[in-house]
This record gives sequence, structure tokens and C-alpha cells, in this order.
Amino acid sequence: MAPELFVKLADQASDAVLIADLGRPGQAIVYANDAFERLTGYRRDEVLGKNCRYLQGADRLQPEIDEIRQAIATGTGCEVRLRNYRKDGTLFWNSLRLAPLGPNGAPTHYAGFLHDITDLVEAKARIATVTNRDALTGCLNRDGLIAVLRPLCAERRILMAKIDIAHFHDINSGYGYDLGDAMLRETARRLGTLDGGVVARVGNDQFAVAIILSDDAQVTEILTRIAHSLGMHYNLPGAALTVRFATGYTIGSPNDDPIMLVRQAGAALAQSKASQLRKPCAFALEAERDAFNRIRLTAELQQGLAADEFLYHYQPKIDLQTGEILGAEALLRWQHGLFGLQSPGSFVRLAEDTGLILDIGARGFRRVADFAVRVNRSRRRPLRFAINVSAIEFTHRDMVAFITDILNQTGADPSWLTLELTERLIAADSPEMLAIFHRVREIGVGLSIDDFGTEYSSLRYLERFPVTEVKIDKSFVSDLQQHPAKRIIVGAVIQLGAELGIDIVAEGIEEDGELDILRAMDCRLGQGYLFSAPLSEEDFVAFARDKTLPNEGNS
Repeated sequence: MAPELFVKLADQASDAVLIADLGRPGQAIVYANDAFERLTGYRRDEVLGKNCRYLQGADRLQPEIDEIRQAIATGTGCEVRLRNYRKDGTLFWNSLRLAPLGPNGAPTHYAGFLHDITDLVEAKARIATVTNRDALTGCLNRDGLIAVLRPLCAERRILMAKIDIAHFHDINSGYGYDLGDAMLRETARRLGTLDGGVVARVGNDQFAVAIILSDDAQVTEILTRIAHSLGMHYNLPGAALTVRFATGYTIGSPNDDPIMLVRQAGAALAQSKASQLRKPCAFALEAERDAFNRIRLTAELQQGLAADEFLYHYQPKIDLQTGEILGAEALLRWQHGLFGLQSPGSFVRLAEDTGLILDIGARGFRRVADFAVRVNRSRRRPLRFAINVSAIEFTHRDMVAFITDILNQTGADPSWLTLELTERLIAADSPEMLAIFHRVREIGVGLSIDDFGTEYSSLRYLERFPVTEVKIDKSFVSDLQQHPAKRIIVGAVIQLGAELGIDIVAEGIEEDGELDILRAMDCRLGQGYLFSAPLSEEDFVAFARDKTLPNEGNS
């Protein structure tokens, strides 16, 4: 082909074309087509005689340049991706293909075909940002954190910390999600000031920080830096907050799996959140086992709900003066398929943490109401049944509507049922909660303060809340005859109850001596193993039909 025809053909190409002469000084460019001028902004006369390296400007440490040198040295072709720069200094990404021209193994020239892939590279970068970045805070997300950590963990020791904003749900609920979002952004900003830290948002209110560790002596110093960077005082739009954080951490060795480190830091974080002061907790194998057990137990709770494995045992409530049975406390049990009958202490806290207590409680309340109907259908004097209610049930469902629906569906009389409230729930003392309690009482369902004398006890509860019953905790009843102080406290509560028209129930009565003292104090109601252990439904029906406690006059 004649040279002039080649030039015309090359100028029709959409991609830029360069030809360099290996025999000239600096392997000078001897040809550039029109597309090259459009791509780079350089005129032909500005290009001819130069080495192609000028397109890299000062950015000449790209590893692909070594690949180009190797190809030229061996007389072969290659394809690379380079950062090149236009005449005006702007960056463009160049997909470059080099082809040797001349005898095989001894080319005299090289042709370079330049294709602008800037849009493609930037699109991939935007996709990577969306994939690996948290949209709200701008820091890495969990996937981005793992991607960044993989090369670091291959060679270095890493301190991995997970951080939780305490009571973040309350911030969202009390101030709104806009302020909650502002809190998250400010937390991310403060963590981002840590020197050498890789920061990621890995949960709704959780962050992770990874820092390269030179020696174990740095651990305390790094944790202190994290705490100082977070601080406690947050002046946000619309609110000034004092915030606490829980922190769990682990130390990784070279070649440790970053996913494992994140998991271990999460297990340690659970320990920190469970502690009262939320001090930083180091990972321990026990914590990982606990986390695994929580996951396993959560799955088993879900299976237990599906299989209807939750039931109630009933501990009789006795008139201490007459020995007559007046009612019972319904005590939740789990008939576990493998481990048998489980008390609530082994699963209720996790059920509350996971929200499963809502389903367990809903089914349980209906079951107790049905049982009350069954028991009282043939009784001249109906029994009253008390059931423990979780605080979550009051805050996450319309309790008044829920109770009304159950009463309508089961036909239970509201006077047959009492809700046992923990002092922790009552201690919240919000106007909204107080209004709910009053509406429950208007329906006719009773309210009882359980374990009175523990937690946040206050006599103010007896005046402020519409309670119908107070249960004296068993710790005050136990060995009552040996402790004068206990007798004074119990006697005062009984007297207050009489004056206020509130039923007082003594829990945990196990000895005749305790019963005698309580009778002498005119305590009317009690329950405990002295009378009966918690009973299955069938056993309770038989007890209620046949069993009475001999009163003092007949004993």
C-alpha cells in the first residue's frame, strides 16, 4: 500500500495511532493520526520526534511501563492500561496495544493503538464506591472493609475494634432519624481523624476500626486514642447529646482471615455492651462461643415458636389466713426438644434482644386467658391469674388493643387477669406509659409490681401508678424469722398496702416460720414452695379442686 493511502486510512480510524522508529534517538514518534490529536490535544508537529513517555507526564512509576519496556526489548507486542495526560493536563485512561513492525524478532518500528477508556474506568470506580462505601457516612461498608483488610492481614498484625453507639435506638426514637443520621455522620468523622485507621460502618449503629499493630504495648494506647477521638459530647443540629460507646476488639496475626477478625471483635463487643460501664473488652474464645450459642439459641427459639413448645406452669397464690387458693402466677417454660423443660432465665433475655418475646408473649397471654376460662368455668369463686409481661411488649405493641382482642376472642373476664410488671419497666415513668397503665386498668385487668424491693424500688410507685398488687421479693421473705430488719421492711409494705387498698403478696415462702410471721403481720396473700411448686395445667386444675391449706385455727 502506498504511504499516502496508509495515512488516509489511519486518519479514518476512531482510535489514536502512533508509530515510533526504534532506530531514531529516543525511539522517536514518526507518525500520529487525526484521532491522536483529538484524544490528546497535541498537534502532529508537537508530537513528532518525541518519545511516547511524555504522555505519562510525571506519573512514570506505573508498573505497566516496565511491561512495555520488556516487550520492546524482546521484540514482542503487549496490551496495558495506563494513566496518560492530555495537553491541558487532564487525566485520561489509555488502553494501549503495542504491535511490532518489521522482521520477526527484530522489529524496526512499533505501532501503538490508543483507546480512551476513561468513562469505563470511572464507571467501575463509581460502582466500587457504591459497593464498598456507606452512603450515609462516606466511610467503608463491611464489604469495603474486608477488601481493604485482605492485603493488610496477609502481612501485618492488626488491631480490629468494633464500636457500638449506646442507646442509639433511643436517639432515633426521641429526636428523629435526621438527628440519628447526623450522629452517625459525626461518629464516622471523628473516627476518621485516627492516624493510620481504616474506618467502616458495619451495622446500623456500629463501626469498625482497623489499625496496624507494631507490638502489644500499643493496644492500650490505641484504645485510648479511639475513646478520645469519639469523646462523649455531641452538639448536633437540634440537640446536644452525651453519648457512650461500647468497644470490643481482637488482635490478628499475619495471614488471619479478616472476616474472622470482624466476627471476633463483634463477640467482644457483645461482652462490652453487656457490662454496666461498657468498658472495652478483648476477644476471648468464651465470647465467641457465647456468640455462637446466641445464634444457635435464636434459631432454636424460632423453631420452638413454630413447634408451639412454649407453655406455662402455675404456682398457686394462697390466702394466708384461710388457706384458700385465690389464683396463680403463670410462669413461662420452654419444652425444648433436646434439653427438656427450660426456665425463662435461660432464654428470655435473648428473646427480648431479638424481639421474639413479642410472639412468645402474644401466644402466652392468649394461652393463659384460655386457661383462666377453662378453670373458672366451673368455679363459684373465680381464680385470678397473673402473667409476666416484658417491657418490650409495652413499647412495641398497642397493649390496650391487644388485651381487648384477647379478651373478646377467649371470653375471659378481665378481672381474672393481672399483668406483672417489672420495676425496671415502671421506673421509665413516662407520661405515655402511665396513660397505658390507666387504660389497662379501665379495661379491668389488674397491674402488679413484681419483685418489689429490688431494682429501682420507690414508694412513689404506689402513689403514682394504678397498681392493684405488689409482690414482696423472696429475698425479703427468706429467713424472715432471723432478720429483724426484714420484718420491719415487710411489715411496713404490708401496712402501706392495707392503707392504699393494694393487695400485698409475699413471694418465695418456703418455711412454716416465715408463714407464721406473715400471718401475724396480716399479710393476706402468698406463694412459694411451702404450698406448691409451679404446676402443669392438669396438676394445677387438680390442686385447685382438691387442695386447701389448713388455716391456723385447724392446724
